[in-house]
Amino acid sequence: MLHTMRWFGPHDPVSLHSLRQAGCAGVVTALHQLPVGAVWPQEEIRARQQLIEADNAQYAPLHWAVVESLPVHEDIKKGRPERAQYIANYKESVRNLAACGIRTVCYNFMPVLDWSRTNLSYQLPDGSRALRFVWQDFAVFDLCILRRPGAEADYETDVATAARAQFAAMSAEEVACLTNNVLLGLPGSEETFALADFQRVLDEYATIDAEALRENLYHFLREVGPVAEEVGVNLCIHPDDPPFPLLGLPRIVSTEADLLGLLQAYDSPANGLTFCTGSLGVRPDNDLAGIVRRLGHRIHFVHLRATKREENPRNFHEADHLTGDVDMYAVVQALVQEELRRAASGEGHASLPMRPDHGHQMLDDLEKRTYPGYSAIGRLRGLAELRGLELGIRRALAEAPTAAADYRDMTATRFV
Repeated sequence: MLHTMRWFGPHDPVSLHSLRQAGCAGVVTALHQLPVGAVWPQEEIRARQQLIEADNAQYAPLHWAVVESLPVHEDIKKGRPERAQYIANYKESVRNLAACGIRTVCYNFMPVLDWSRTNLSYQLPDGSRALRFVWQDFAVFDLCILRRPGAEADYETDVATAARAQFAAMSAEEVACLTNNVLLGLPGSEETFALADFQRVLDEYATIDAEALRENLYHFLREVGPVAEEVGVNLCIHPDDPPFPLLGLPRIVSTEADLLGLLQAYDSPANGLTFCTGSLGVRPDNDLAGIVRRLGHRIHFVHLRATKREENPRNFHEADHLTGDVDMYAVVQALVQEELRRAASGEGHASLPMRPDHGHQMLDDLEKRTYPGYSAIGRLRGLAELRGLELGIRRALAEAPTAAADYRDMTATRFV
């Protein structure tokens, strides 16, 4: 696999040299400085490429391997008349990225929030810190802080009662912290967001159910997909995080059936998947290695992380990369076998770009400012573990040549 890490640009506290020293050859980044829905001009794209490649003559080379993300404007998700212009802008951005040699574009179709956590600094038994989601804490935010109309119907009676008792005992600082943690999932937000404004954004989805949101996604794919195919760009959607409804908003990219439906909606290699083991792995009904075997030929980008479901299965935290509820051995084995299949079939770009996702804050990084989930040392540890696992699997497969043939037999009935 092509080993990469996410980099948030010139203001990221983790440097490009740190990515090099971690063993990366690729960089995953985006033009975060541009507003959502704007065209990405070629000059801005090339400027980011030049920044990434500036020291390539002196050090191990890096290149911009994956865009994460080229955001989808909310008017596209809501199916508003204004979406036509935003879709036209998206097409132009895809053309410009292709002209600059960038061929993999990750995006998501989650309404309003890109991801949701209630604790950004959950202490693990070894003293490191992780991201965590607690259903009751989220109920506190929804019922008692935001006070969303109709929220009561989304929570079990005992959860709602406990949430109100918890809120009554919280300090102003604790309320502010929980609010900030939830709202940090707003695209590009590091700033405060007025709750009244947030509620107005939610209200705009009041008449949009899962079926309507899904049709808006399919419309987007049918519009943008042909352009991506024409210029040789692979679009890859990121699953919902977490993969269940929140705040009355629908979720439509949470299960294998969801993935299969969107691949069939525009049946082209240009319409593919970002395979995120953490997001999909929160649901026990998702067979991760099986998804790779059945849909692997449409996977264009890989996020490897492990989540751990807690006693209440709606609660989870980010585990070490090789533990938690994700069978990382089975997943990486299936991904390596998919790469071998591509190489044996003579397909171009057989190597899948992969990044370790959501590392723990640990060691010296505990004293530093870092983006939640994106500290240097935790991701370094994760990448080191994953690289070792991959190497062992490749060695085992090389010493057992029948394994590749067995894999081809297993995938003979996959979705085409």
